[in-house]
Amino acid sequence: MTETPYLAASELSSVGSPMLWAVTIAGVLALLVLDFVVTRKPHEVTIKEALGWSAFYIALPLAFGGFIWARFGSGEGVDYLTGYVVEKSLSVDNLFVFMLLLAAFAVPTALAQRVLLFGITGALILRGIFIALGAAALQTLDWAFLLFAAILIFTAIKLLRDTIQGHDQEVDISGMRSVRLLRRFMPVTDEYHGTRLTIRQDDGRRALTPLALAVVAVLATDIVFAVDSVPAVFGITEDPYLVFATNAFALLGLRALYFVLHAALARLVHLSYGLAVILGFIGLKLALHWAHGIWPSVPVIPTELSLIVIVIVLTVVTLTSLRATRNALPAKEDIPADRR
Repeated sequence: MTETPYLAASELSSVGSPMLWAVTIAGVLALLVLDFVVTRKPHEVTIKEALGWSAFYIALPLAFGGFIWARFGSGEGVDYLTGYVVEKSLSVDNLFVFMLLLAAFAVPTALAQRVLLFGITGALILRGIFIALGAAALQTLDWAFLLFAAILIFTAIKLLRDTIQGHDQEVDISGMRSVRLLRRFMPVTDEYHGTRLTIRQDDGRRALTPLALAVVAVLATDIVFAVDSVPAVFGITEDPYLVFATNAFALLGLRALYFVLHAALARLVHLSYGLAVILGFIGLKLALHWAHGIWPSVPVIPTELSLIVIVIVLTVVTLTSLRATRNALPAKEDIPADRR
């Protein structure tokens, strides 16, 4: 293939060196352990606590982006920033699905962050697997770009259609294959038992708690999210390290972001439209990238332009959503004091 704005395979090590990979993975694992320690004792998350953790998980990836920019140059810095914005946008939509699942399973508020943390851990593992497979495909198969483009465009069309028809507004737990499979092999208790996933019943049999079903349901949706998000960020950069870093940083802050945006998520009624446009746009970018390798006269979309388009789309759908739901905001006196 001819030279493109993406990193060549020989240049991948310039960013994702073994030492940088090791430090990053160790840092991600340390942050996960910290989150599990924080959620060890079930409690309702106050808005003050959620804002504090959210500020930390936004400052950390931005500071890391500054390191990438200073160490490897503006090109890699823009790639990282654009990939992070894309992944964070998709993660907000993922939070809406998590919110529906938690409501459908009637997960107690004090246990919500534990379910989210299990989901985030599973998502990180799945993203790592998908990134490894995607990087291998892009380095050996030229048509992998076209395949990723088709996945994103198909996803964009499906997301747009489901949003118009309102298919994402409810979750049918009984229809989920993962839940049905679990219930076939193990009994399920009627009540939650703290953070325990299983308990031993009076008859000595091991039984699942509803928390276990909720965790499995969230993990099952992680597979769908990985299929969407990994090709999307590969549309920004070929560098597997930057792809992993943007995914990891976008996911790590979801636990706290959920409680910050819990009320606001219901107001972002146009977010799915914006995400459909973004996924379709990145799919087009990948298709042009593939075509450029065959016909050099075909133009490619620079990452800088991608970043501008993504920011504009997200800004527009946020403003239109807030305008469309301006009468849905609860009065201050209706909000509990500890949530203000």
